[in-house]
Amino acid sequence: MGNGLACLPKKDLRGGIGSRSRRGSNSRSQRKTAASEDELLHHQALAMAIHQHQLSRRFDGSMSRRIGSTSSRRRDLPDSVTNGKLPPAFLENLETRKIILVHGEGFGAWCWYKTMSLLEESGLLPVALDLTGSGIDQTDINSTTSLEDYARPLITCLQSLPDDEKVILVGHSCGGAIVSYALESYPRKVSKAVYVCATMVLNGQKPFDVFSEELASADLFLQESQFLVYGNGRDKPPTSIMFDKQQIRALYFNQSPPKDVALATVSMRPIPLAPIMEKLSLTTENYGTVRRYFIQTLDDHILSLDVQERLVRENPPHGMYKIKGSDHCPFFSKPQTLNKILIEIVQIPLENALNDPS
Repeated sequence: MGNGLACLPKKDLRGGIGSRSRRGSNSRSQRKTAASEDELLHHQALAMAIHQHQLSRRFDGSMSRRIGSTSSRRRDLPDSVTNGKLPPAFLENLETRKIILVHGEGFGAWCWYKTMSLLEESGLLPVALDLTGSGIDQTDINSTTSLEDYARPLITCLQSLPDDEKVILVGHSCGGAIVSYALESYPRKVSKAVYVCATMVLNGQKPFDVFSEELASADLFLQESQFLVYGNGRDKPPTSIMFDKQQIRALYFNQSPPKDVALATVSMRPIPLAPIMEKLSLTTENYGTVRRYFIQTLDDHILSLDVQERLVRENPPHGMYKIKGSDHCPFFSKPQTLNKILIEIVQIPLENALNDPS
């Protein structure tokens, strides 16, 4: 298996035979090192995915209920909070400490490894899930034919929660549509929802509609895209999308560290097409009762700032944040900033009426 690390630039060869021999040996050594790094990154991704898959099953513990009120204003917070960590007093007063991280299209639970570590250091309880056919989930992606199929791991987790327990949902990119689907299905299980440069669509919209300005209309995309995969045969409708590594780097990772880009390029899987082409049904009685927050990424090449601004304007959240210098994947490019924003959102107090559909 190869990636960009294995394609090292060739240098001009100068000098005698001995020089060429040494450089040939160095070149072989470099290729070996690159291959080893590639294999190591792949193993790291799988290990992280397995770890997150195990964590996702831990829903039987009881959570501390909110017993007091905290201020959401950054200037009133102690230094430990503004630095991205919560002191014990804040932890005791939180309504929920459990955060479910929902990855975007093509990703898996592995992509949250930095965010998981930072949130755990803050005393919170993050859980990252593999959606159907993603990460280490072995479901055939060609059989994922609806949002319901794709979101099943998240819905199963919410169903398993105790009656008096709530969680915070964080969705990235197309994972935002999965979060919205979950809010409509189980609003009483969710304290807050955070959309990280995500598809925060309106009722009756498709997740793909968010990208249509960047990629073309859905009909045109289905007719002309060279990235479509026909998993059930060319005589059947396309089943998924798979960008090549050059496209992935340009669209998703224009500000991310090279090691994280390498990890992603050996770990990303095809994007199931049916879920992002399905219209969401969202109601004020369910979806509308949960507080939503949107995090904008200002150097995003796949979801432009104009599109993100339109999402916020058309479907106003309760709060909005901006991350300067972040590409479409702030969990790689700006993990500390993303963590501080999540910490701030976690400790914003809630009015009980917002989560009470009655």
